[in-house]
Amino acid sequence: MPPVITAFEASPDRGRGLARDMRVRWALEEVGQPYEVRLVSFAAMKEPAHKAVHPFGQIPTYEEGELALFETGAIVLHVAERHPGLLPEDRDARARAVMWMFAAVNTIEAPIVERSNAVLTERDQPWHAERLPILDARVDARLGDLSRRLGDADWLDGAFSAADVMMVTVLRRLEGSGLLETYPNLMAYIARGEARPAYQRAFADQYAVFADAQPTG
Repeated sequence: MPPVITAFEASPDRGRGLARDMRVRWALEEVGQPYEVRLVSFAAMKEPAHKAVHPFGQIPTYEEGELALFETGAIVLHVAERHPGLLPEDRDARARAVMWMFAAVNTIEAPIVERSNAVLTERDQPWHAERLPILDARVDARLGDLSRRLGDADWLDGAFSAADVMMVTVLRRLEGSGLLETYPNLMAYIARGEARPAYQRAFADQYAVFADAQPTG
């Protein structure tokens, strides 16, 4: 039986590939592992059946036989360890790839999510105009460090790896913010990720959920 992942039945991103199941889809496509998707509503995410797999009531989850996982970093790492192609064979290079996976979700994504939440939920507050530049500066500091470290390399550490799956999808959360345009090498890095056939397949599958949910006629 193929693994089963969960995804939004009605994603807030309107099919733009920003929901976190995109990372898992992309990793599975990269290694050629067929999978099934179970769509869940926002209400179902908070029901006991779903929270038995994801105690925080979010998506995605990953179920494979008796194994049930949540958290995209853990799921992508599991996929990369089970299948060749997403982690280097060299022990030290593999350790660095895992390090970059942690950096993507801990160091880079955290201030991005804080900013995104502020834009979505605090824009009507009187102090929003003063707080947003502070959040922008925090994100920009991380982007500057990442840009300098990446330099003119194609990928984070040698060949493409699970680290790039995580980092590209994290950076894409800044789409439309105007913060990435200052860093042409990061824009090019994201574009390289988006150009990969496995990414294109994952994006198309995720977008199809949104397209199918739209009213017709």
